Amino acid sequence: MLVWNMGEITLKKALDDYKTIYMPYRNFADRTREEYLNDLQGFVTFLEQAGIGDVRGIGLPIVERYAAHLEHEGFASLTRKRKIVAVRSFLSFLHQDGYIDTNLANKVVLPYTESQVPNVLTQVECDKLRKVCAENVRDRAIIELLLQTGIKLSELSALKVDDIDIEPIKDYSAKRTGYMRILESRGKPERIIPLNTKACDALSSYKDERRHSDTTIFFLNRFGEPMQERGIQKMLRKYLKIAKIGNASIQTLRHTFGAHHVAKGTELKTVQEVMGLKDTRSVSIYQSLAKEMVSKELEENAL
Repeated sequence: MLVWNMGEITLKKALDDYKTIYMPYRNFADRTREEYLNDLQGFVTFLEQAGIGDVRGIGLPIVERYAAHLEHEGFASLTRKRKIVAVRSFLSFLHQDGYIDTNLANKVVLPYTESQVPNVLTQVECDKLRKVCAENVRDRAIIELLLQTGIKLSELSALKVDDIDIEPIKDYSAKRTGYMRILESRGKPERIIPLNTKACDALSSYKDERRHSDTTIFFLNRFGEPMQERGIQKMLRKYLKIAKIGNASIQTLRHTFGAHHVAKGTELKTVQEVMGLKDTRSVSIYQSLAKEMVSKELEENAL
């Protein structure tokens, strides 16, 4: 392939050259061409929104920011991997044709993808986990919230007091209701998640305990400071060990929410919206997880 050094080139012109020169030269399949161009259009839009309009403005930090952006937007790991593969192909083209001096493609790390079917907790395991954390109001609220909403760790640690709204008790025999606001990325509306009775009760108990704090972040550590993601992970690992539940993490609780709701008949679209999943295909995995979970529970509860 000829190497043409044409100096500065706009992102849109580079993408057009990638489409008309590089793709035919590499003999990409039609489907690959379509997917890569769609993925790269999203990458170019992200760069332009960051104030980058020329290919020489592309560096490893902005590519890493884009990868983090895809995770924040809720794309499934396999989808994120495909998008970054497309970016690497584009970067190889830019270096090969002399538009950028460094071959960034060799430095871009692909997102981790789970090689096995994600693990989920059975109802028995969920009850064990609740039991071992029952004496700690804050930890019980965190674990219950994860189980009842399937939110991500980053979303949980960023929750503010004003993001949670729970109806006051009027009738002790009635079910409590509430909702939680999740702040989305710039330009997107906030996500509203309904809170069921179990989540409301656990959150209300903790809210009463922390009411004297002026800190806006909802979950606090023992020093009264915002609880960091690492602290939440460490806390959960402790209870999983006490409950003798292996091969589990916060992501497991997120998968557990999705699988249990699909198994009980909740619409896939509803699960997708509550969990903040961008790609409709990423929620379909919970159909197979639900079947695995049912088989596991039948084994646990054998007569």
